[in-house]
Amino acid sequence: MRLITTVQIGKNGISESLLNTIENNFKTHQNVKVVFLKNFSRDRKKIKEGAEEIVAHLGKNYSYRVLGFTVFIKKWRKAQR
Repeated sequence: MRLITTVQIGKNGISESLLNTIENNFKTHQNVKVVFLKNFSRDRKKIKEGAEEIVAHLGKNYSYRVLGFTVFIKKWRKAQR
């Protein structure tokens, strides 16, 4: 099953348990959609920083794309440069 799964981030922000949840989702899914709710931040820079923090925690096999308040994270088979 390789469907996309969704995780929402609200006013509590990015915590260790949230990072573990995202990491566990990649065991069964290839893509994860992370939705930053508006009570987290309305600033695009802060959303990009949050996405970079998540990908830094996950490692080199992951890349991301930011669209509005949504971040799409993809797991690659081989490490990216």
